[in-house]
Amino acid sequence: MLAYIKPYKTFIIVFLVLSFGIFFGIYTLQTPEKTLPIYSPRDINPELVDSTVQHIGNDHKIADFAFTNQNGKIITQKEYENKIYVADFFFTTCPTICPKMTDNMVWLQNQLKNNPEVKLLSFSVTPDIDTPEVLKKYALEKGVDDSHWNLVTGDKKDIYYLARKSYLAVKTGKPEELYDMVHTENFILVDKNKRIRGFYDGTNLDKPTDDPKTKNMKQLLEDILWLCENQ
Repeated sequence: MLAYIKPYKTFIIVFLVLSFGIFFGIYTLQTPEKTLPIYSPRDINPELVDSTVQHIGNDHKIADFAFTNQNGKIITQKEYENKIYVADFFFTTCPTICPKMTDNMVWLQNQLKNNPEVKLLSFSVTPDIDTPEVLKKYALEKGVDDSHWNLVTGDKKDIYYLARKSYLAVKTGKPEELYDMVHTENFILVDKNKRIRGFYDGTNLDKPTDDPKTKNMKQLLEDILWLCENQ
């Protein structure tokens, strides 16, 4: 049998190599390369976007800001320069979704504690209540790592404008209360170029979501690691 096959040895080897190459090529074509969208205001539910920025396309970036963190330090975009980060909006006395959001942000913090490219940023939507001292107490209770995660407070109008015009993350409250914010469960992924790359349900660790534009926390971690490799 071997003697019969021997004259065809070269042909068989070439055939197998070509077959493998064709199979690999077809598999590669059928397996799309992972990408992350770049979100603009016109891609988002208008309820979450200030009307003055709804026309902006691919040039949308997070605006400059300056707020005070849990240690009394002024935090600006300089702190997040050349960093990938996750932002959210919360308040320390929230009895509903905030505790779960904070727990999941702590989970994310612990997954990324050895990654210097990634940081976290949480804005209080009740800054009149959430003073730096209150934020510090909350941070200690929840296990916040100050070197990676800033909880910030400041002028409510400034936080509102940033939420509506930059992060596209909160709904308006009563029409007569211009700066009344109804925050959502959204975590917002921002890349090193200050662009929004994804929205994630901060209350959902691993279950599928109904909205194709919103992912869960484990998908957020996956997307962060992808950005670390591709930006």
